[in-house]
Amino acid sequence: MAFKSFKIGKYTIEKPIVQGGMGVGISWDQLAGTVSKEGGLGVISAVGTGVYKKRKYLHENEMVGKEHRPLEAINFYSYEALEHIFENARKICGDKPLAANVLYAQSDYDRVVQDACKAGANIIITGAGLPLTMPEAAKDYPDVALVPIISTAKALRILCRRWKKTHNRLPDAVIVEGPLSGGHQGFKYEECFLPENQLEAILPPVVEEAKEWGNIPVIAAGGVWDHDDIVKMMDLGASAVQMGTRFIGTVECDASDVMKQVIIDSTEDTIKLFKSPVGYPARGVKTNLHKSIEEGTAPKVACISNCVAPCERGKEAKVVGYCIADRLTDAYDGLIDTGLFFTGANGYRLTEVITVKELMYKLMEGEDK
Repeated sequence: MAFKSFKIGKYTIEKPIVQGGMGVGISWDQLAGTVSKEGGLGVISAVGTGVYKKRKYLHENEMVGKEHRPLEAINFYSYEALEHIFENARKICGDKPLAANVLYAQSDYDRVVQDACKAGANIIITGAGLPLTMPEAAKDYPDVALVPIISTAKALRILCRRWKKTHNRLPDAVIVEGPLSGGHQGFKYEECFLPENQLEAILPPVVEEAKEWGNIPVIAAGGVWDHDDIVKMMDLGASAVQMGTRFIGTVECDASDVMKQVIIDSTEDTIKLFKSPVGYPARGVKTNLHKSIEEGTAPKVACISNCVAPCERGKEAKVVGYCIADRLTDAYDGLIDTGLFFTGANGYRLTEVITVKELMYKLMEGEDK
């Protein structure tokens, strides 16, 4: 199959591959900038940018908060850092399309969407909840394309009706994500294992629903791993695919070398769905962190960053036994005993670290070419 370019709003993506937005230091300037340079759509995660600020270009005496975590949402989601990340990414990819991923469940959602637009995002991608108010957050930036992440055709229908009624606009593309993705899922725990909720089952109805609203491009995500998977998704009606975990195994990925090795060392049996303070099940590698949670010896929860609204300032974190901001930050810092290492269900298939250029070639041409 000869893959074609596709459009998201006014922006043309040369290769039908969207790099998934991965928070707290996995997809920032180096990864996203390089993916866009190589013809895909690089996606900068807006999650935990204050951590970038502290690690990359602040002096030690400017750090605030317990264990140097960013204090409050205004700092955890730092505009100054996000702007810096976009500037660096632009040095790599120039004026090629570049996206930002902003979680609907995060604190200060509207403000961070506006920050991303101001920093230079051409496209905003939002999941972790049905983003019914997304157009309101981006209303001052009409040229910025909006891409919600959904899990069912019904969700797309509800969203399109609301957007049309409140802002007379529709999504510029939509990502349909199945329950094999890394990080937070769009289904309850038990629902993640049902055949009718797998990507190959939910994609065709979403494609049909998208046609009802003017052929909105549909991007398939969740468990897409190689060239053959991309062909399969295209045959089911997708215009492109989104891939996250596969890009962790690249030289340019902003994640720590420790995180890359944790994924490479994982097995099918060590990749699990966990409870999360966000309220959705999340997939990652079972490590010493989860053992310490079960034994009651995990680091104590003290809400410093106020990162996600559903957590209610650490209330839900105490229920599940860990602070997601702290543990993802530890993964970024390469702290294997206390880090939280998200991966998709196919993460155990990662065996090496290669360049983004090499990976894009494999995805477009096939693994053996």
